[in-house]
Amino acid sequence: MVEYITLILRTLFLYTVILVIFRVMGKREIGELSILDLVVFIMIGEMAVTAIEYPEEPLIDTLLPMTIIVMVQVILAIISLKSKPFRELVDGKPALIISKGKIDENAMKRQRYNYDDLMLQLREKDVYNMADVEFAILEPSGKLSVMKKEETEQEGSLTLPLILDGEVQIKHLELVGKSSFWLRKELRERGFPNVKEISFCSFHNGEFYIDLKDKT
Repeated sequence: MVEYITLILRTLFLYTVILVIFRVMGKREIGELSILDLVVFIMIGEMAVTAIEYPEEPLIDTLLPMTIIVMVQVILAIISLKSKPFRELVDGKPALIISKGKIDENAMKRQRYNYDDLMLQLREKDVYNMADVEFAILEPSGKLSVMKKEETEQEGSLTLPLILDGEVQIKHLELVGKSSFWLRKELRERGFPNVKEISFCSFHNGEFYIDLKDKT
């Protein structure tokens, strides 16, 4: 009887610990988990199961590794927020699979993404004719974002970030047919001479959206 009570208490305790850990790690949808998040979740789950299966083992043997993993994960998350190259290394970056109606086969090869995957995800977006697609972006989460040609005609060209974390996105400028010189000139005219102070900037239908970095 005592063994069963111990098992129940350990299960409830570890359940609470895991809930706290997930709250500390932040809110993200399952489909948006990074590789780091996924590894942490798997390791923590395995540790919890082992601790429940072997009640004779002290809980500290499970709690200590869990704490270390969470601390490492939080530190890496902070680095990821501050470093775009590190974030892209860990999470990956979006890949433009279809641009202006043209399939980029090289981008598909780099992502190890085949036509079956493409057609499947297009069908999930209720797109059954490839000719209807103007842009398709494979997100780091594996989801496919699609803009149809009719939507492009109504809303204008694809909206891409031109500046992220103070860095000009040259490839995105090329996709929208603009140059870095044009962007800096337009920003100066609008009272934003320093690109490094801009957290996010996009351009859509002749209008800029500009968000400055928070001052700390």
